[in-house]
Amino acid sequence: MKRIAVIMAVAGMLAAHERLQGPTEPLYWDQSKAYNGYTLFAARGTTYLIDMEGKVVHSWAIGTNPRLLDNGNILDAATDDPSGFKGFKELDWDSNLVWEYVEKRSNYAPHHDWVRIFNKKLNAYTTLYIANKSVTHEQAIAAGADPAKGPYSGVQMDAVVEVDMKGNVVWEWWFFDHVAQNLDAGRANYVSSIAKYPGRLDINLPGRTLKRDWLHCNSIDYNAELDQIVLNSVQGELVIIDHGNTFVAGDPESSIAKAAGSAGDFLYRFGDPARYQQGDPPSVLENWDTATSGHRQMGGSHHAQWIRPELPGAGHLLVFNNGQYLFERTPQSSILEINPYLDGSGRDGGNYVNPPDAGYETVTYLADTHKMPRKISKQIVWSYRSKSNQGFFSHIGSSAQRLPNGNTLICSDTEGHLFEVTSTGDLVWEYLNPITKDGVLKILPDSLPMTNSVFRAFRYTSDHPALMGKALIPKATITELATTGMLPVANQ
Repeated sequence: MKRIAVIMAVAGMLAAHERLQGPTEPLYWDQSKAYNGYTLFAARGTTYLIDMEGKVVHSWAIGTNPRLLDNGNILDAATDDPSGFKGFKELDWDSNLVWEYVEKRSNYAPHHDWVRIFNKKLNAYTTLYIANKSVTHEQAIAAGADPAKGPYSGVQMDAVVEVDMKGNVVWEWWFFDHVAQNLDAGRANYVSSIAKYPGRLDINLPGRTLKRDWLHCNSIDYNAELDQIVLNSVQGELVIIDHGNTFVAGDPESSIAKAAGSAGDFLYRFGDPARYQQGDPPSVLENWDTATSGHRQMGGSHHAQWIRPELPGAGHLLVFNNGQYLFERTPQSSILEINPYLDGSGRDGGNYVNPPDAGYETVTYLADTHKMPRKISKQIVWSYRSKSNQGFFSHIGSSAQRLPNGNTLICSDTEGHLFEVTSTGDLVWEYLNPITKDGVLKILPDSLPMTNSVFRAFRYTSDHPALMGKALIPKATITELATTGMLPVANQ
């Protein structure tokens, strides 16, 4: 049961309530501490840009996982389902189609995430996206998958595909090219010890037999300065791979070959060292009513990204830890800021450090939370979770964004709950999406998860390149627009 005491400021009136039933849209705004700007999110096929009071200043007739480009256009999935689609659409400020890409290869299935980048080697914009790529039974066996666990039918493993503005594939990286195994010494990818190869993925992960959508990667981000990519798997692990040193301008075939070689092995991974036999896995303890998370740091995680230059924490990783599968008595989501360069002495040497080498500290919790002590990586330099361990939890989706004033904007997908917190965890802005499967609601009753889902949210200011020169005139809140028949929702 979810209980959050909130304060709603509407026309000077204050009303307190529990979250079993309460108002939607703006719930709280501390004007002195919040980062003033415009929040972008999508709901049921439409993308909205709202001001701090929740008033709509613009909308686009598309809305799954929208990315606001510097030119003011929206890049999004062609269909309203982040778990699978055939391609992408780019709409201009007036929702006109200006670019489209369709994945026509039968053994590729785009899903969840993508990012538009400027490829310096091509001196042109390209688009990176996640796609599941099919693995045949014969390929799996040749790569050392345990024959006793087969036959392997319908197996998929995530790839990253890069296409130019003409839709040509210019680079590709695939997890399958970086698997290892210590089962069959006769195979080329045999290693004597998985623990000695953290840059590769064990194809025989305990308890995770190869299957469709095996890794379920759900986010991708690009670091232009490093020319590297970070991928996040819902299973609670993120990996960084090299784009720059595996990309050959004008030669896609050589690029793909380099990405498939040792230069494409993981540069860094974080989240679950037991996957490469350098940590303890979660487990139920002997008396059955207690458990340990082992050295696992994340579960069900989403939206791994680099904190952008010139922001507090620049160069660190930020990730939404949904808090699933950690064997906690009361699951709870959190935001983690990770410095991947910290070593065992706490020194930042500017090079990636394997998290087990940086070490862990045991964190204990107040008795009333009913949480067992956990081993927390020393590379986690900041985190946020609600004080009430029942106050903030999303089992799916979600996002986090570091803001210029040091605050963090959080989107809790399951509840359509957007909020901003300071570096010390103080709430300074809160908003509840009113768009549900049953229409636009001013009062949201006790509802099933995902009723008013929002996959991600982002904050921008009027001087952002995408918004400069644009007419950002507040119209009304979404519920008010619905009442007057002016609701800009495409797929109701």
